[in-house]
Amino acid sequence: MLKTSSHIRPDDASLARAAQVLNAADRVTILAGAGCEGAHDETVALAEALKAPMVHSLRGKEFLEYDNPYDVGLTGLIGYSSGYRAMEHCDALLMLGTDFPYRSFYPRKASVVQVDVRGEHIGRRTPVEVPLVGTVKDTAQALLPLLERRGDDGFLNTMTRHYQRVRSRLDRLGEAKPTDSPLHPQYVAATVDRLAAGDAAFTADVGTPTVWAARYLRMNGARRLIGSFNHGSMANALPHAIGIQASHPGRQVIALSGDGGLAMLLGELSTLRQLDLPVKVVVFDNSALGFVELEMKAAGVVTYGTGLENPDFGALARAAGLHASRVRRADELEGALQEAFAHDGPALVDVHTERQELSLPPKLTLEQIKGFTLFATRTVLSGRGDEILELTRTNLRQLSLE
Repeated sequence: MLKTSSHIRPDDASLARAAQVLNAADRVTILAGAGCEGAHDETVALAEALKAPMVHSLRGKEFLEYDNPYDVGLTGLIGYSSGYRAMEHCDALLMLGTDFPYRSFYPRKASVVQVDVRGEHIGRRTPVEVPLVGTVKDTAQALLPLLERRGDDGFLNTMTRHYQRVRSRLDRLGEAKPTDSPLHPQYVAATVDRLAAGDAAFTADVGTPTVWAARYLRMNGARRLIGSFNHGSMANALPHAIGIQASHPGRQVIALSGDGGLAMLLGELSTLRQLDLPVKVVVFDNSALGFVELEMKAAGVVTYGTGLENPDFGALARAAGLHASRVRRADELEGALQEAFAHDGPALVDVHTERQELSLPPKLTLEQIKGFTLFATRTVLSGRGDEILELTRTNLRQLSLE
């Protein structure tokens, strides 16, 4: 049977106009997303020709982060400062296969060229000077010959050096002392990354598990990162993991679950046993709806209704027939994860993590700063000054690495 394939690329006049804008710019940044799936090499080739730092979206992480000397990380609410700066300081932005939703993170005065196979997505988030309807792969192949290859890599080098500094700080936050208890969630995510298989499929609950996955799970072209990244549905990690494991029986599947998310779908632990699906569940157990608390702090609201009276998730998992353990100290984590990953069947590791760990965005608005100040004042006046002390103690090491 004859196989056919379709190619979608912009017209020649639009491509020429895009090349004119990009060739005339002094500082080009690429913002690349999930539409770059299958176009890793073409996207990197564009960055090389333009000497452009590449910012990837969360959904673009698994397709672009690896084998990419131009990558400077994420931006947006769960990103970090290197990605934000590369967007802030460019005078031309090339968007490839992304409908990046955070309008406040776009550059204010840059010329924008946007490539998307779905024309209705172009210009939805920021004004676009040159719209290009086509797949990233086909469009990049057609655009590359029209670009003037740059010799000046000053902007690129500045941004990649910034990223290296940021990455070094993040890696240090992913370290721990053996006696640390409760554990910093960065250390948990970094250890999972180090011990997981080279082709592991990860799922992450909406909220802080997604933040730690975005910052600490390293993609290599074979790994996958799946989540409810468009809709933001709570408790998605475990059902996503069940679906992946059922369809890929020989693959390692690791669910990074929040305690709130797992509590919503505890019955699915029985599903793992009933179907004998060897999913590995790592629970970030901080006794709180952590991301909701962060949003409340930023809005100046004294946190309420977010604390969780959690059971022993390890004991519940064992009652359901899973291999399970509970981790309270840093020196217990690696052994517990190794046992769980080596177990021939479903397994759960319940990790006691810091409740007050802040996952700060790369850009704090004046409103957010005012909100945190108001939150702190109201919390102290309501007689909960110990919460502010704990918040400061937990995040002091983050501040010391800035």
